[in-house]
Amino acid sequence: MSSKFLGTGVALVTPFKSDLSIDHDALTNIVNFNVENGTDYLVVCGTTGESVTITKQEKKDIIETIKKANKGRLPMVLGIGGNNTAQVIEEIKDTDLSGFDAILSVAPYYSKPTQEGLYQHFKAISQASPLDIILYNVPGRTSKNMETETTLRLANDFKNVIAVKEAGNNVSQYLKLLKDKPEDFLVISGDDDLALGIVLAGGAGVISVIGQAFPKEFSEMIRLGFKGDAKKSYAIHYRLMDVIGYIFEENNPAGIKAVFQALGLCQDTVRLPLVPASNKLKEKIKNFIANF
Repeated sequence: MSSKFLGTGVALVTPFKSDLSIDHDALTNIVNFNVENGTDYLVVCGTTGESVTITKQEKKDIIETIKKANKGRLPMVLGIGGNNTAQVIEEIKDTDLSGFDAILSVAPYYSKPTQEGLYQHFKAISQASPLDIILYNVPGRTSKNMETETTLRLANDFKNVIAVKEAGNNVSQYLKLLKDKPEDFLVISGDDDLALGIVLAGGAGVISVIGQAFPKEFSEMIRLGFKGDAKKSYAIHYRLMDVIGYIFEENNPAGIKAVFQALGLCQDTVRLPLVPASNKLKEKIKNFIANF
């Protein structure tokens, strides 16, 4: 089991200035904030990083900024995925992957492939990738669930398919994966609200959205979960429970950016078709932070 991806990974935001250009200073500060406060690894250019609205050059610039800020202190995962298999493979081959430990690849969206189509998509990516692969199942965004049998088939057939970020908010599917997975295959929670329960059931940790804003507390909660200390870990979970709900109430990453704005770490700017959190939601987030 790869210890690099045990614990709390965070799906980093991409901070923008008011003119919608990337705020590299804010990004550097967010990386340092996480490295210094207990986060175990960084996930770059995933959904929360607004990967679908950044250009190829911007992605390269984001990668360089995060590499410089991290300075090799934490393992890093790079998001490379999509619904055009050939294009995903081309991006893997054309990307400088130095400094990264794995690729996070989302299940194809919009196209709605069959389970065999999902298997063949990830088989092709596995065969093309020089790095380990973390599958990413998020049916709420892709409109197609990657079923347990497909994930386990990939886990058994390809040595470099080392983990799944499961984000279907489906406890039954998590438990089936944990029950039947190969011993060294990681089941990583992609649901902040379920992460602790999944760790206590044998999961490998979480790739979190809220964890990047409360890295000290969230990573401690996960560590206590690994130790089986349900009482102490759930005490932290209950403290964070409201804000976990808030950040997904309207849209991710608008919610987490509103949290960062309240913490003074970056602006709440997002790119269309996303819009910033409403004033009502921002007020709830501000009140939460003031009383945390």
